[in-house]
Amino acid sequence: MPDTESLKILFIMNPVAGGKHKANWELGIREYFRNRPHKFEIYNTSGENDQESLRYWIKTWKPDRVVTVGGDGTLKLAAEVLLGSNIPLCIFPAGSANGMARELKLSTTLEDCWDTLFNGEAKLIDVIRINGDNICIHLSDIGLNAQLVKYFEENDVRGKLGYAKEIFKVLWKKRLMQLSITKGNTTLIRNAFMIVLANASMYGTGAKINPIGDLHDGLFEVVILRKLSIIELLKMLFLNRPFNPKKTELLQAHSLTIEVKHRAYFQVDGEYLGKTKKVHAQIERDALLLIFPKVKE
Repeated sequence: MPDTESLKILFIMNPVAGGKHKANWELGIREYFRNRPHKFEIYNTSGENDQESLRYWIKTWKPDRVVTVGGDGTLKLAAEVLLGSNIPLCIFPAGSANGMARELKLSTTLEDCWDTLFNGEAKLIDVIRINGDNICIHLSDIGLNAQLVKYFEENDVRGKLGYAKEIFKVLWKKRLMQLSITKGNTTLIRNAFMIVLANASMYGTGAKINPIGDLHDGLFEVVILRKLSIIELLKMLFLNRPFNPKKTELLQAHSLTIEVKHRAYFQVDGEYLGKTKKVHAQIERDALLLIFPKVKE
């Protein structure tokens, strides 16, 4: 994807992602295009009718590439609009949670972002369709982490210190879930503190929850945390230590259904969706065209 032709690029910017204004990002974008042949537009999300507005923008303006300037929530919004299209999507990591950017080993410097946008490689990736009307690009979960996401959103706390504060609240209230997992003709009965639907491998903290995560294999993983200690969880979140395999179960699936006896916290790609008793997940192969950074020799 060489930086030679004239392109139309739509930037989707979350003005509050990362806990600070995006003035520096916007200034850098405008400065970059000052003496270049490309055309660009910046769409600032408002949280109201963004999906409809973006669909209109893309249909009428017909960008060659779309760039998200924000975190996982901004990426999810763009992906839902671009799903099944031939328009490449690029990530400029500017959020408080940049899980997918970390997954792709993307740099947060604007210079490297430009290199990825114009010289990176566009590849099709799988997504997980959740309950028919939602998609997961990265990681979804039921239980502890979803509860943490809820507290994080409610208190509008940013950064690792904020995360550490909220995690202790969640751990004091942790509850073992009783659940069933139906895959084809097989149903498993389990007790767990958290169950993860993983298209990718790691959380934005660097925690590698899914060691076999692959965005292109036509499968997703189900990670079942059956036993959990405070020390283990803190190590996993902040020291990039994996969960103890003796306390964890890992399944692969094309599709399955999870049913929880009592309603439990649920999140998709960092967006808290409330409490749920049932989640159906199904892989959609080669659904999203994502720009990966250039492999350095």
